[in-house]
Amino acid sequence: MTMKQKKSELPRKPRAPRHALPQSHEVRIIGGQWKRTKLAVADKPGLRPTPDRVRETLFNWLGQDLTGWRCIDAFAGTGALGFEAASRGAKEVTLVEQDSALVVQLKRVQTQLQASATHIVRGDGVVALKQLDPASMDAIFLDPPFDSGLFEAALQAAGRAVTPDGFVYLEAPVLWSDERLAGAGLRVHRHLKAGAVHAHLFKQAG
Repeated sequence: MTMKQKKSELPRKPRAPRHALPQSHEVRIIGGQWKRTKLAVADKPGLRPTPDRVRETLFNWLGQDLTGWRCIDAFAGTGALGFEAASRGAKEVTLVEQDSALVVQLKRVQTQLQASATHIVRGDGVVALKQLDPASMDAIFLDPPFDSGLFEAALQAAGRAVTPDGFVYLEAPVLWSDERLAGAGLRVHRHLKAGAVHAHLFKQAG
């Protein structure tokens, strides 16, 4: 038997399904009706789920009960922020994600949780924010890829879409000061630094 024949007889590796996610780890929902539920996290470049400790601090800032709130998680990724909001009583949570494999995973979690208040959209987060009605969202979650250059456009759109008493949450590799936020009509309400991540909570300026 020739070497060529031997190679052709070797078993082939099965191909991964088209929307299969790479090997994953997990994050957990911190509070609300799905408290301690674990969400799969794909091992994908640039995917940084908000750490449990940071999410816990964020929802302490927001108040534990989000009953009746309208929210959007504009760069959903794992959906940790959006599903956390829904777990705490938000009446409407839109999760926007561009990656098709992550969208499939988000829909899988939505079905698992029977999260009827959530709406999953495959698309561009900034475009989705720009399409929102003015002053229509009580909470807007922004966690774009750190190397994306989307921060300014996302914040400007969020500043227009948030209600007068609402909140915009941002994760970024640098601190966004009031001066830097002036063009978006927002101001810093809360801030913490966790490792390389700056977590901000903004409100409308003025």
